[in-house]
Amino acid sequence: MAIRSTWAGGCHCQAVRFDVDLPDQVDVEICNCSICAMSGNDHIIVPAACFRLTAGADMLTRYQFHTGTAQHLFCRKCGVKSFYIPRSNPDGYAVTWKCLDDADALDVHIEAFDGINWEDNAARLASKSKEPEL
Repeated sequence: MAIRSTWAGGCHCQAVRFDVDLPDQVDVEICNCSICAMSGNDHIIVPAACFRLTAGADMLTRYQFHTGTAQHLFCRKCGVKSFYIPRSNPDGYAVTWKCLDDADALDVHIEAFDGINWEDNAARLASKSKEPEL
């Protein structure tokens, strides 16, 4: 799928800012794992090359649990997780959909992801952090 445009986003206080390249339509993963369900983190998984942190690296704090692979990154000031490195795609980023500046303008396809049974379902997400083929 061709890249449509670059979208800007960030945390609530705007200390953390990023740009992300997204296709015309994006899949938003609605995950029911413990941390996503508790925080309401609905996200778009992208290849690392499509994500750029533009401000606030010094404002990020990290939370890791279980295997320690996922890197949940939060703004130290406002506490918002606007993106993180997911366990399913450690070579990419999961951008919090509603942290995009113009999130409601995106053409989204909502995908339920059974993160409670992560080991049985993670392979379904593996391709999302791969570079799009031209």
